[in-house]
Amino acid sequence: MKIREAKKKDIDNLSILFNSYREFYGKESDMIIAKKFIESRINLKDSRIFVCELKDDLVGFVQLYPIFSSTRVSKYWILNDLFVNKENRGRGFSKFLIKRAQKLVVMSNACGMLLETEKTNIIGNKLYPSTGFQEYNESNFYEWTPN
Repeated sequence: MKIREAKKKDIDNLSILFNSYREFYGKESDMIIAKKFIESRINLKDSRIFVCELKDDLVGFVQLYPIFSSTRVSKYWILNDLFVNKENRGRGFSKFLIKRAQKLVVMSNACGMLLETEKTNIIGNKLYPSTGFQEYNESNFYEWTPN
């Protein structure tokens, strides 16, 4: 098993994983959208994607986006996507992907990493504290959408 940064050569296989990730969250399968999205992220370099490779197959990924904290005058990372395919869950790959994300935070001199997960995500809500994340209840989370 190897954790490494995604490359252009990974776009097709990573798009399959990304499509499965979207399906996991209730979205309809759409390989065209999945591939365009992943291809754009890699080409524009506006996110960092690390993949978990097992015997030349991609079995998981983590995607992070940079943001900035004005009060801390520093970069922050949002761990937006974390996914391991069904066949390889329970083998610790998610923890390895998170550790790689944490290394990015340290290497980029960022002040931290944020993530959001649904309250019903039982596995995630056990996983994240086990890798050093702390639930933050000091602020309210709000969302606005134009629809």
